[in-house]
Amino acid sequence: MRKDSDYGKVKSAARARSIISKTVVYSLLTLWGLIVLFPFYWMLLTSVKSYGAYNSEYIPQFFTLSPTVQNYFDAFRAVPLAKYFLNTIIFTVATTALMLIVIVPAAFAFARLNFRGKNGVFVAFLSLMMIPTELVVITNFTTITNLGWRNTFIGLILPSVVSVFYIYLLKENFEQVPDELYLAAKVDGTTDFKYLMRVLVPICRPTIVTITILKVIECWNSYVWPRLITDDEAYYLVSNGIQEIRENGFGRDNIPAMMAAVVVISAPLIILFLIFRNKIMEGVARGGTKG
Repeated sequence: MRKDSDYGKVKSAARARSIISKTVVYSLLTLWGLIVLFPFYWMLLTSVKSYGAYNSEYIPQFFTLSPTVQNYFDAFRAVPLAKYFLNTIIFTVATTALMLIVIVPAAFAFARLNFRGKNGVFVAFLSLMMIPTELVVITNFTTITNLGWRNTFIGLILPSVVSVFYIYLLKENFEQVPDELYLAAKVDGTTDFKYLMRVLVPICRPTIVTITILKVIECWNSYVWPRLITDDEAYYLVSNGIQEIRENGFGRDNIPAMMAAVVVISAPLIILFLIFRNKIMEGVARGGTKG
């Protein structure tokens, strides 16, 4: 009886420790989640406040009793925001499609093909990741300017169609596919291109989907290069549009209207991430795990 009693006490103590541990962990996670989400809440809240109500708040209010959507209408009237959206969609779709056309065969070549100096070429390729982005921007700007491609979609798109990191990520994923499949395909007379498209791409689809989503997010958030290579409003992206709205749209004082524009621009990425968050995590995990 005493053993049963001692076992019961130990079990109860273990359960209590587990409950306390989970309570602490979930409390910290909840606190961290509130800290992370608060800027988004503040952005959304400010966007539904009128200009007068916002400026009359000597102490910032964490809620509003008279929300308005007028700021959102103003966001599309002050500057051609719809045009910026269209430009960004064209830039994002074209850049992502061209990048996939480039990186998928490149990753396959490094993962499956044998050619002289492959390891040296790949190491040299990876070393490009060590070059500061600012140096690449300067080189790209000089090249695009000399070719006369400033204020064109070609100039916007071309410098972004190759990604060393995505090639590396996809190469690691391709190498996880057993070599026996490749050898069997070659025995059957299958070409490398058919093996890539019919075997590797379907098997590694989660990683490819992840790369696609991450590239879309990267293109949508792109600011430095579009701002540098375009000074014609006809080629502005939404990231450039924010600055244009601030300088020539609402002015620096109309914060609610600015926040409404930021909400409109941010919403597609937030929705995209919420829909595909599981695929992003799955693809990254598969791409970084060998064996």
